[in-house]
Amino acid sequence: MTEAAPGDAPEPAPGDVPTNTERSPRRGMAAAVLSLEAITLGLTTPVMITIADVDTSLALSVGLGLAVVCLLLAGMLRAEWAYLAGYVVQVAAVALGFVLPVMFVLGAIFAALWTAADLLGRKIERERAAAWAAYRRENP
Repeated sequence: MTEAAPGDAPEPAPGDVPTNTERSPRRGMAAAVLSLEAITLGLTTPVMITIADVDTSLALSVGLGLAVVCLLLAGMLRAEWAYLAGYVVQVAAVALGFVLPVMFVLGAIFAALWTAADLLGRKIERERAAAWAAYRRENP
């Protein structure tokens, strides 16, 4: 019998299964992207007012409105439709580039991050499900 080093985690018993198997990496990554995008979109509001000379009420509606939508969607990502709505937000963020040209670049960056979070999250969930299925077959 070998003794565990002080920093090593103990080996799980064959029948032990972690309790957090339902945590979704896709949802976590997508929520992080939307949260950071909300900050960016919120900060476009004063820029639209001062630099682009957009009417204050319109700038508040668009900038803060999109930021609030991002935060609401980040909380609703348990539903599949929220991911589709996230793609709509990405299109709106890129379209904001017609008012603030820098948003073409920032919107494209966030759209790429959103797509990566969605696609990589799906891949991780598939691989995790396959690994758990194999584990449960081997350890009934």
